Amino acid sequence: MSKDSTGSTTMLYHVRDLGVLLNSELSMKHHISKVTSTCYYHLISLHQIHNYVSRETMIQLVMSFVISLIDYCNSVLVGLQVSTLAPLQRVQNADATLQVE
Repeated sequence: MSKDSTGSTTMLYHVRDLGVLLNSELSMKHHISKVTSTCYYHLISLHQIHNYVSRETMIQLVMSFVISLIDYCNSVLVGLQVSTLAPLQRVQNADATLQVE
């Protein structure tokens, strides 16, 4: 719970702890959605410069900006349904495509 500017108490539906978004159901869908959105933002930005940097540099940039986001605290995702994890898999597939170009 938190207090707004009027002093009334409101319920929080998501809490961020060490960069992981948690909800009362521990479904992790909101966390995966945020990570996926951020990864796609970085992939689009990297795609705009891929003609100006070497393949090795592009691989390092993708690893730094995208894969590190997916890997961070990924142990909290263990045991989730494949359908819940599918957006992260799609990011990895898109990342592999960018690295190959």
